[in-house]
Amino acid sequence: MIKIICLGSIKEKYIQEAIKEYEKRLSKYTKLEIIELKDEKDTANPLKKEKENILKHIHDKDNIVILDIKGQELTSEEFSSFINKELTNNSNITFIIGSSTGLDEEIKEMSNKKISFSKLTFPHQLFRVVLLEQIYRGFKIINNETYHK
Repeated sequence: MIKIICLGSIKEKYIQEAIKEYEKRLSKYTKLEIIELKDEKDTANPLKKEKENILKHIHDKDNIVILDIKGQELTSEEFSSFINKELTNNSNITFIIGSSTGLDEEIKEMSNKKISFSKLTFPHQLFRVVLLEQIYRGFKIINNETYHK
């Protein structure tokens, strides 16, 4: 199972449609759960409040991966191999996409892995689609199916 915890809502219809498309495509390969939490930018300590909300959705068995610009960069093949290995060994991966203010240090310390998709900064809504596409690409590679190139 793959769980994606993300902060902030998707307002753009074209991004919502892209997310739905990848949810449909991924249903062939894995159970997918997307948990969308409120971006707490209007509170005194947004990272603390976001951390509390994230922790409500994390379980002891979760294999936590945060998406962080300082994380390890992987090729699509390496990302595919990571997904395959983790799902074989742990049965689930929980990806966490922080808000525009980042992630609380406690969440970062809980993670089993930090992955960066680029040194570029992406809008959080668009990055959700990028992550889903790469997960889908990973499953296509794992199953030796056409799509990757």
